[in-house]
Amino acid sequence: MNNAIKLHPSDNVVVALNSLEVGEHILIDEIGLVQEVKDKIPYGHKVCIQEIKKGEKILKYGECMGIATNDIKVGHHVHVHNVRGLKESERLVSVVDFA
Repeated sequence: MNNAIKLHPSDNVVVALNSLEVGEHILIDEIGLVQEVKDKIPYGHKVCIQEIKKGEKILKYGECMGIATNDIKVGHHVHVHNVRGLKESERLVSVVDFA
């Protein structure tokens, strides 16, 4: 049974459909995703599904929703402690227009 959802094919995060405990596995049958959770993930929060380096974009809904403030490894919680919001100038350009 799925316990997370990937909202767009290009996303590097998934959204937890229920609270996930350390050591539990993210399961998304439709795309064959099975990955171990490394942090406790609250319901509705994001989990990294491909390594994201400091300064890289966090993609959700196929759109950039923030920039990583440090490296984020697969299975880790993606939230305010490791993501910064977009600057006004970044919001006005497309995802591909800024690093």
